[in-house]
Amino acid sequence: MRDRVGDDDEPALLNVVDVEATCWRGQPPPGAVNEIIEIGLTVVDLPARRRVSRHRVLVRPTRSTVSSFCTELTGLTQAEVERGVTFAEACRVLVAEHDAGRRPWASWGDYDRGQFARQCRADGVAYPFGHPAERTHTNAKAVFAEAHGLRGRPGMSKALRIAGLPLEGRHHRGEDDAWNIAALVLHLADRGAWPGAATP
Repeated sequence: MRDRVGDDDEPALLNVVDVEATCWRGQPPPGAVNEIIEIGLTVVDLPARRRVSRHRVLVRPTRSTVSSFCTELTGLTQAEVERGVTFAEACRVLVAEHDAGRRPWASWGDYDRGQFARQCRADGVAYPFGHPAERTHTNAKAVFAEAHGLRGRPGMSKALRIAGLPLEGRHHRGEDDAWNIAALVLHLADRGAWPGAATP
């Protein structure tokens, strides 16, 4: 994992990202597609082994709406996300306020990276994370499974139980999930299993 580009005195920061998207109990309605409606982001200072800040960006969907199933899962409502920013503006915020174009990032699994890539192509929006994507992104679920010698890759809540960590906040809320995933990243760093993180 590379250090943040810039001043040599800046710490090695990592963005931990979790997105929630429109979803349905089965197939989407005709013409609807999965769209990001919340981006949760926790900044991790790896050398200091601490979570330094948490952020939330609500995103207004344009080709789908929030279903009752989605509200049941995430707690998000159509009225709430309609007050959000456009996807293009959300990507701009990631770059301008969270250095997403240069800072390495992680998510639980590969869904989040893939959803950003798909939606950026569909909306004609510049991909906000560094290129090539596979070098700046770490699949924390894969790292956790390997570090713990697991045959399968556990969901976030199961991984927290395995690691002996509490689930803080609401599962399937992007801001809370990013915060919890960041705790798992620090757990892996303490075990010497996080790529590029020095063993304490």
